[in-house]
Amino acid sequence: MGSAIIIIIVLVVVVVLVVGLLWLMAQYNGLVKLRNRYRNAFAQIDVQLKRRHDLIPNLVETAKGYMKHERETLEAVIQARNAAESARQGVSPDDAAQMGALMSAESGLGSVLGRMFALSEAYPDLKANQNMMQLSEELTSTENKVSFSRQAYNDSVTVYNTKREVFPTNLIAGSFNFGPATLFEVSTPEERERVDVKFD
Repeated sequence: MGSAIIIIIVLVVVVVLVVGLLWLMAQYNGLVKLRNRYRNAFAQIDVQLKRRHDLIPNLVETAKGYMKHERETLEAVIQARNAAESARQGVSPDDAAQMGALMSAESGLGSVLGRMFALSEAYPDLKANQNMMQLSEELTSTENKVSFSRQAYNDSVTVYNTKREVFPTNLIAGSFNFGPATLFEVSTPEERERVDVKFD
């Protein structure tokens, strides 16, 4: 009878350990899936930011012929574009400092682009230029895609961060170095206000 009790106790301990191990694996795998989801969402932002950065030199080149007296603004747009492109290169959504630099650079670019479009209103021939209208339309479309991609990324980051912060998953996250992910936030009032880049 004593050996039967020992066998039952051993079986119960084994079952508890197996269930605990399965639960641990499920929580770990859940964190990995959520981390991969927000990394993929960031890759979608990256694609749209690259497209945005690629459009800007053409936009500035088109505007240059009409906005001869706005050289300082056009140069500021190119400098901000280059800073944003540089910040985008090799950025990891897992690195808060890199994400901060990217958000700052993108905010600066949005600000100078807004200034350029505000100044372009004084140039009716530029507004009527077919190339400028097409580039502006492409940029508007890209800006919308950046916004949608950023929203999807931030949603993924929020789900991941919530999962890694709640008990008892936070114990697993801490033990296996699942660090916090950084939201891609609008950091300046200028970017919070949507820039209208349409030329009607």
